[in-house]
Amino acid sequence: MARPVRKPVMKEVPLSEVKDDLSRYLREAEDCPVVITRHGKPAGVLVGFATEDDWFDYRLESDPRFLARVERARASLRAGRGVRLEDL
Repeated sequence: MARPVRKPVMKEVPLSEVKDDLSRYLREAEDCPVVITRHGKPAGVLVGFATEDDWFDYRLESDPRFLARVERARASLRAGRGVRLEDL
């Protein structure tokens, strides 16, 4: 079963509000990131995870070693090395 794709829309909330009700904003961040502002300027982002799989995906997508490996694989395919899907 496919998981729903996260919506890219971000909500902005002042730090003072987040401090008063962090658990609420953490729940909201499961659906879309919450930009935390300080004095009206972006200061950070709160990202929530509905499941452990979401947490794993986030870690994987942010891991420089994984990203480097993906880039090496893409470069290899561009250079003509690899196996075509039809050949599997």
